[in-house]
Amino acid sequence: MEHVLIIGNGISGITLARHIRKLSDKQITVVSSETDYFFSRTALMYVYMGHMKFEHTQPYENWFWKKNRIDLVKGYVQKVHTSDKKVELSNGAFITYDKLVIATGSKPNKFGWPGQDLKGVQGLYSKQDLDNLEKYAPNKKQCKRAVIVGGGLIGIEMAEMLRSREIPVTFLVRETSFWNGVLPAGESQMINEHIAEHHIDLRLNTNLKEILADENGQAKAVVTDKGDTIPCSLVGLTAGVTPNIDFLKDSKIEIGRGVKVNRFLETNISDVYAIGDCAEQHEAIGNRRPIEAVWYTGRMMGETLAQTICGNPMEYRPGHWFNSAKFLDIEYQTYGWVFSERNKKDHEEHFHWRHPKENICITVAYHKDTKKFLGINTFGIRMRHIMFDRWLTEERDIDYVMQHLKDANFDPEFYSHYEEQIILKYNSVMHTSLSVKKKSWKRIFSKA
Repeated sequence: MEHVLIIGNGISGITLARHIRKLSDKQITVVSSETDYFFSRTALMYVYMGHMKFEHTQPYENWFWKKNRIDLVKGYVQKVHTSDKKVELSNGAFITYDKLVIATGSKPNKFGWPGQDLKGVQGLYSKQDLDNLEKYAPNKKQCKRAVIVGGGLIGIEMAEMLRSREIPVTFLVRETSFWNGVLPAGESQMINEHIAEHHIDLRLNTNLKEILADENGQAKAVVTDKGDTIPCSLVGLTAGVTPNIDFLKDSKIEIGRGVKVNRFLETNISDVYAIGDCAEQHEAIGNRRPIEAVWYTGRMMGETLAQTICGNPMEYRPGHWFNSAKFLDIEYQTYGWVFSERNKKDHEEHFHWRHPKENICITVAYHKDTKKFLGINTFGIRMRHIMFDRWLTEERDIDYVMQHLKDANFDPEFYSHYEEQIILKYNSVMHTSLSVKKKSWKRIFSKA
């Protein structure tokens, strides 16, 4: 019986294991040093905030794995011997395989800061990170202040978590405006204001220089490139992530920043594959990055590779880009591509609308010559993925999208709707005379 060995029990590895089992009777083993069972990584913040217990983050009961004949091994893989088709664990044990899948995810970036390995310095990625947060920042009495280094989604999540326990937070962001390498200026500015509303000490255009230690080897303060020394008990490193592949450096598997793979998620070594955050496409797919540390793409890779391993070779095709998140109280969605001013393409133009009083806005990207719809960011308005995915596939123009914006609105029945206000500004800016089309349920649910 063919043995498929999966290193990593995150969303990619577990999705792969589940789908191989649906399609075959192959022997499946999952090795992980992090936890005994798969858990939802995106739910870690809610455990710390008291909304759920850690066991609630496990989508499957403990008996699920034995029933589905998925063997779980708690251990750390320290070396891969591709010539002998076996992996070596840190305890000296070996596991042989017929097919090997590397799904080891990411780890927080460290840039050689003095003190970056002190106690109380951590990211927010693993179960161990959650445990350390409870240890070093259990409450405002034991943690007088926390400093978070690096903007973006993980940084804002950590800030929200700490503020839920009334721990003062200083947020060091190297950009001149929050996440302005990703967000257009109007959206970035709105998030700056929202962070301040939550009594977070946001310091823009500021870099970490050094982390100072106390007599016990724990972080006691950070020094910035502005010459400020900020006392703190916890330092959150959230300046992005990098593939967790150090154990492969002496193997024959080709690596760059991540494990190099083709469209079939195959490495340069026969019967060795990589999926999820640690996989790096030889050539980027469209506007996507070669490495995508995104939950849903990891799941897609697992589903795709299961087909290939089970005899139905399938290319990884993630489709149109989309994502969603929360910036404290503001829900964020993006479909297609809306680049920041810094990264905007030559042909790309933006239409931006912001509510005069509430933290609600949209930015729509379009081709300046053809008016083709390229993408949309929404803050504070829930939208239907199915509609924007369809309009991007159909290559609709921006006029069509603006007229049919009501079809995409997914807010509950008694929520306020803003399409009329949005199109008033659109007509003014674009010198058009469009009107919002009446919502059509037939358009929403008919086949694309």
